[in-house]
Amino acid sequence: MKIGGQAIIEGVLMMGKRVAIAVRNKDGEIVTEEIGKIKKTKFLKIPFIRGLFSLFYSLYFGIKALDRSAEIATGEEMKKSETVFSFLIALVLGIGLFVILPVWITQLLGFKNNEFTFSLVDGFLRISFFLIYVWVISFFKDVKRVFQYHGAEHKTIHAFEKNEQLLPENVKKYTTIHPRCGTNFIMIFLIVAVIIFSLFGFYKPLNGLERILIRIVFIPIVASISYEFLKFFDKFKFLSFLSFPGLILQKLTTAEPDNSQIEVAIAALKFSLEGIDKKANTNVDNDTIEFMG
Repeated sequence: MKIGGQAIIEGVLMMGKRVAIAVRNKDGEIVTEEIGKIKKTKFLKIPFIRGLFSLFYSLYFGIKALDRSAEIATGEEMKKSETVFSFLIALVLGIGLFVILPVWITQLLGFKNNEFTFSLVDGFLRISFFLIYVWVISFFKDVKRVFQYHGAEHKTIHAFEKNEQLLPENVKKYTTIHPRCGTNFIMIFLIVAVIIFSLFGFYKPLNGLERILIRIVFIPIVASISYEFLKFFDKFKFLSFLSFPGLILQKLTTAEPDNSQIEVAIAALKFSLEGIDKKANTNVDNDTIEFMG
């Protein structure tokens, strides 16, 4: 069985038999809650379709877990309107920074006639902006703590996959880098996007608006292909070198956690696994989401 997970505010989300969170509150106590379950569906096993379902569940439960973790950590109730507004702002900024701006700059640089060259330059700018963005936010104190919980999540899942007893001293020895991480997926997505978007130039020359619309509309297709690459690299370890850029990027998006953060990740994983035969935890047939944040 493969577990999905995500770092949240002062805690960790784990997707196993149940979708569970563990968050340390203001009093220093670890609070565990179930926030949902993954519905078994055949679509989670169909190549190129399963990626979209996995990403949807990860996004849905990720947003839900972030809201709930903020409430537990701060002791203040979150308003739904604030969540919706924050999501819309993040979406608009994301499209502006990682879609519209790279296209606009590439056109200013004069790469208009060759779609393959345009996609290469546009993709290079998009990756550069993403790396700069991650590097800048890594200096923020609150973000750094999230990155530490991200590291705790990876370490704990590593220990689980190695059938280790889930104790801080056992978990701590593992790396914060994991091949199924969402950071890895993002790098694969950015590279696959360059290839796919370059193909549209064979049909007809594109203008700026068409390029922007294509990059938005085809996000699900690029995502589904990228997800299959992520699973492929995880299954065939001799090809893992192809995911090297994403593994390196995890050096920015994860940080070494302390024991208290590892304890939270362990609590989340154990709670998500309740009801599973722990003696055979790697052989459980369960349609879980193995995508990791």
